Amino acid sequence: MTDNPTGPGRWTSRLRDDRGSETIAAAIVTPLLLMLLCMAIAGGRIVTSGAKIDAAAEDAARAASISRTQSGAQAEASAAAARSLDDQGIRCASSSTSVDTAGLAVPLGEVGTVTVTISCTVTMSDLLLPGVPGSKTLTSRFTSVVDAYRSREG
Repeated sequence: MTDNPTGPGRWTSRLRDDRGSETIAAAIVTPLLLMLLCMAIAGGRIVTSGAKIDAAAEDAARAASISRTQSGAQAEASAAAARSLDDQGIRCASSSTSVDTAGLAVPLGEVGTVTVTISCTVTMSDLLLPGVPGSKTLTSRFTSVVDAYRSREG
């Protein structure tokens, strides 16, 4: 017995046919996988940039702590932060370096500290991922000890 090409058996066999389902699944899954990849890249960029900004804050605090004057410490810290960020390939849309040099004013023989805070705005707009902010501001702070017996000018 043969199926009638215009009868009900024709439609039920077509409804059970899976041809084309792989294409539809690929069309649904591919954008999701691309979005996941872009999110992983954005997360990686934030983590690595944060680590590099931490290193720049450490370099800047160390440069400020070996300076003999407060004004020199400000200049040295800013220069060291900019140099460190540049050496590590971090391009900040905007950045600021704040230096607390109160530790340089303590008398000889007492331990003081210098604290440097760096804020850097890292851009994400080149990822072309909808919903990801165009930039993220990362802030890092590091404190370095001033040598208690090194001469300095208040």
